[in-house]
Amino acid sequence: MRLKGEFHILFWIVAIFLACFYLPVGTPRFDNAIKEAFELVKWYAREHVLLCLIPAFFIAGAISTFISQNSVMKYLGAKANKVLAYGVASVSGSILAVCSCTVLPLFSGIYKMGAGLGPATAFLYSGPAINVIAMILTMRVLGVEIGVARIVGATLFSVVIGLIMHFIFRHEEVKRIEAQMNNPEPDNVRPLLHTASFFGSMVAILIFANWAKADAGIWMTIYNIKWVLVSMFTVSLGIILNRWYKLTAWKLILIAIPIVISAIFYTEEPLIPFAIGFLGLATVLSFDKGENGEWFSSSWSFAKQILPLLLGGVLVSGFLLGRPGFEGVIPSHWISSTVGGNSLSANFIASVVGAFMYFATLTEIPILQGLIGSGMGQGPALALLLAGPALSLPSMLVINKVLGPKKTFVYVTLVVIMATICGVIFGSFY
Repeated sequence: MRLKGEFHILFWIVAIFLACFYLPVGTPRFDNAIKEAFELVKWYAREHVLLCLIPAFFIAGAISTFISQNSVMKYLGAKANKVLAYGVASVSGSILAVCSCTVLPLFSGIYKMGAGLGPATAFLYSGPAINVIAMILTMRVLGVEIGVARIVGATLFSVVIGLIMHFIFRHEEVKRIEAQMNNPEPDNVRPLLHTASFFGSMVAILIFANWAKADAGIWMTIYNIKWVLVSMFTVSLGIILNRWYKLTAWKLILIAIPIVISAIFYTEEPLIPFAIGFLGLATVLSFDKGENGEWFSSSWSFAKQILPLLLGGVLVSGFLLGRPGFEGVIPSHWISSTVGGNSLSANFIASVVGAFMYFATLTEIPILQGLIGSGMGQGPALALLLAGPALSLPSMLVINKVLGPKKTFVYVTLVVIMATICGVIFGSFY
């Protein structure tokens, strides 16, 4: 037995040595792929960690701290009313303009608090797949037909995938929910208005801080004033924390002073006061011994669990597939040449590529516009739209950490299969 173990170690030593020995350093594609990996992780850190992930970690931590387990189970638990549970989970993503990575802390939060696997995975899919801005932009840029197909397909997907996940793992879910039912309901349940205002302010900060630039109309108007809106909801959050969540005024002043000073000196860099605000909030909460201290601890726990996996996954994704418009180690023409027409293989390849490639919110639309212009079929385009925003290699790593390899494999497989089927059906009509 010991000899077998030693041969196992020897195998990996030899394999790693050979990989290092034949490392294609100096070849243009490999060197460029290395550069693209770090370019993508640099872009991700600048554009998504501060604006998306940090607010999402705080929201997820707040779910774990301020939302009672019984409340989550009442609306999203395995024994909850199915119409209500899947209805809430499937449409909640329509107001969250988040990518497949940003939704992960929120998914982890509600699943940890007792949400059933079915509603939780429905939310996991719907979050990045059916937000309102993406739907409108899809119809405007890619056409009404594919936009409507995306809305219908994504909404149905989230429910069907959730129901299948629940059915496959129903026995495990029953045991998990029964164990959680033994936890007592806390005595100090807050009024719904307080909780809704608290989470509404944080969600609004997340949405408007990530509001994408549009060509014209009301969407462009909101983009032009988005930091004003973020500031308004930040003030609202401060008032709520003071009045209903026992955060004293002098602590809020300590947070506010550096935000105001940085906003005055860095008027062209709103990210700086935005980051200082969350850093100040984290610092103040970390010294609190009560409920607010638990909020920080829970948020920090999500950050430690998720952020390293996401950054590592983005690095690998950049190496393999590059950034939009830039090559990774896998030539982009290999992909574009296989997704023309409407064959089963073209739709399947589009679904798989979409599932593994990282798409920030709304970036899938200009990418698809270019691919369609290069000959991509309408069916594969829809398949990529349905699989891409909802999954990515980084998100798979985190989902595996939360659900385990078996559930993750089933979830990814369901997304790919259903995206493929939907693409074939849509392509047969268009």
